[in-house]
Amino acid sequence: MSLINEIDKNKIPKHVAIIMDGNGRWAKAKGKARLKGHQAGANSVKSSIEVCSELGIKFLTVYAFSTENWNRPKSEILGLMDLLVGTIDKELKEIKNNNIKISVIGDISKLDTFVQKKLKLAVEETKNNDALNFVVALNYSGRWDIINACKNIAQDCKANILDPEKIDENTFKSYLSTNDIPDPELLIRTSGEERISNFLLYQLAYSELYFTPRFWPDFSKEEFYKAIINYQNRERRFGKISEQLT
Repeated sequence: MSLINEIDKNKIPKHVAIIMDGNGRWAKAKGKARLKGHQAGANSVKSSIEVCSELGIKFLTVYAFSTENWNRPKSEILGLMDLLVGTIDKELKEIKNNNIKISVIGDISKLDTFVQKKLKLAVEETKNNDALNFVVALNYSGRWDIINACKNIAQDCKANILDPEKIDENTFKSYLSTNDIPDPELLIRTSGEERISNFLLYQLAYSELYFTPRFWPDFSKEEFYKAIINYQNRERRFGKISEQLT
């Protein structure tokens, strides 16, 4: 019997973020090239999107390529970008038909022109969809996001567009790349690593963290259901005590 039957449909998180880790180690364990692990991981992305659609999760953000990933071998980076473009070509029609919106966060100006064009096409062609917002973090880092927000706030203060005395939490959030996206209630990281690796540093302030030893290519629908059930069994207090929540 599937674990989906144990999920409380009234306690579904609105936004789930995922650090998709372990593709290379999965491939190495099977005696395959690292790129084969990334290709296998693409299937887990698709199944995760399907879970979100099944459960009514409205936002799914995946950490696809960090600013630190530029330190990887050039051949692997090129392979990842080819995989990204190929996946868009292969899946865009189905994504559109399933009413899924694609968004991108990160500094994509550093990506090759042909990659930028494919991403912009996917974003443009799905911008009116509203069943699920699938957010892809590319050339993204949490520190970059915060610094970029600070720079833009400073520029607007200098131009007298913004009053420094009126800057509050909502003001700051409006300058982040996720300004139109709610903060994640749940962060999932695969492969057994237990850190957030410069991902959504500001936005994860009150997120529940779920770590699994499964490598990303082995993160099936049932593994996703486990993460949701684990989340639902936690008490989210936001600084309050348990008695205040009842």
